[in-house]
Amino acid sequence: MLIGYARTSTLDQVAGFDAQIAEFTALRCDRIYKEQASSVGERKELEEALDYTREGDTFVVTKLDRLARNTQHLLEITQRLEGKGVSLRVLNLGLDTSTPTGKLMLTMLGAINQFEREMMLERQREGIAKAKAEGKYKGRKPTAKARKDEVLGLINQGMTKEAIATQLGIGIASVYRIQKEARGALGRICGDSCSDHI
Repeated sequence: MLIGYARTSTLDQVAGFDAQIAEFTALRCDRIYKEQASSVGERKELEEALDYTREGDTFVVTKLDRLARNTQHLLEITQRLEGKGVSLRVLNLGLDTSTPTGKLMLTMLGAINQFEREMMLERQREGIAKAKAEGKYKGRKPTAKARKDEVLGLINQGMTKEAIATQLGIGIASVYRIQKEARGALGRICGDSCSDHI
């Protein structure tokens, strides 16, 4: 079964759909999903189309940018399709993952994505090293867990959880979680009687 997926951005005109639908019709797609959504927004029709696919089906798009936000997103989608035994066809590239050439092209895209990621991480490490050398690197902000002692101290002083969260700039759920974990740890050490003090 051929399943077509057409997307236009929220800024595109309806004509954008017509061109994609015409290509799917010429291919005799059995089912066509379409939606008007930005590439980064929620895409319900894409999810429905991917869920609908079955082993032996071919998922068809006219261009890669109609399907995926970036290379990583494309690889996630293709892995999902592969896991179901579904091939991907991208019409403007002549890419078809049911063929050896199509699989090779996809492998190359994956390698490029990995290379881009490693380059980004390298630039990040270099930036941090330079900032450290210049005394400008502050590191990551401490997580709520790292502020456990402060949280427990303020609880013991009688502060409300809302006030603690506001004062320390952390979420109220983190305050509750720290208190719960402290009670659990204390309960294991000396029984339930002393855990009531936290």
